[in-house]
Amino acid sequence: MNDFIAALPKAELHLHIEGSFEPELMFEIAQRNQIEIPYKTIDEVKKAYQFSCLQDFLDIYYAGAGVLIHEQDFYDLAMAYYQKCYENNVIHTEIMFDPQTHTERGIAFETVINGLQKARLEAKEKWGINSLFIMSYLRHLSEESAFETLKQSLPYKDLITSVGLDSSEMGNPPIKFKNVFEASVKEGYIPVAHAGEEGPTEYIWEAIDVLKVARIDHGNRCLEDENLVNEIVKRDLALTVCPLSNLELRNTDVMTNHPLKKLLDKGIKATVNSDDPAYFGGYMNANFVAVQEALNLSKEDILTLVKNSFNYSFATYEQKKIYLEKVYEVVNEFNS
Repeated sequence: MNDFIAALPKAELHLHIEGSFEPELMFEIAQRNQIEIPYKTIDEVKKAYQFSCLQDFLDIYYAGAGVLIHEQDFYDLAMAYYQKCYENNVIHTEIMFDPQTHTERGIAFETVINGLQKARLEAKEKWGINSLFIMSYLRHLSEESAFETLKQSLPYKDLITSVGLDSSEMGNPPIKFKNVFEASVKEGYIPVAHAGEEGPTEYIWEAIDVLKVARIDHGNRCLEDENLVNEIVKRDLALTVCPLSNLELRNTDVMTNHPLKKLLDKGIKATVNSDDPAYFGGYMNANFVAVQEALNLSKEDILTLVKNSFNYSFATYEQKKIYLEKVYEVVNEFNS
């Protein structure tokens, strides 16, 4: 099974680039930029990666992002992630980035996007990895701040495919961002949003009905509302599920209780993703292996998850066709 998982080409639809910041690189960039961080060794950083909830994680996530200052830093961060994509056979990835995490510190939007774009072009040339960018609004900040970010993004509109909503979910419902999402869609951005990770099912309803999302990030808690499950199936909305993240942030107590198989059994188009892999202990293959072993997923289940990731990506129809052909080449090899 592990060989099958490793061999399959994959698409990743839920990845925060700032959450792929490995301790070693964080240290290296902190030293390069002469920035003090509250850890003396790489081991100390790793020890700090113990979370009891989403907020614990966000506190260290924002502290780490504070060392990113120059275009080169964002380029290095993204290239390190693309290297992991190459190692995990991820051939298409949709990368979330949080401009406000940086612009709030006085870093120009242009610095962030130019560093990421440089890495994107190089990864395409070097490894053939296709990728696109999802600009995420931070939900603990105001809608006004999100509007400012939207404005800053417009000169780079051709580099950004989608807008998302992330950060502290509780107390920051999707409806808070209704107007900026409407404005973002008018500019041609495809809407997605985190909903139902820690937040209640009402947040998922709002993401669907108010923000009119094309895809739901996380969405695990939809299982608490049968009508919501039916609505998600009816609207053919995919969920970008992040198993190791759910375990680390205590949204799932043990992996054997993870809802992924239940979601599939109910006809929901679930996908597997790594979320913030540097913090949550694993990239794509590790996430697949963890759920496969805990939930006893069959090859057919794994194949469904992989196909979902391509089919519900924002790739073009032609790209999807090519991706799925590559998937079936591997399936045929394993069946022969």
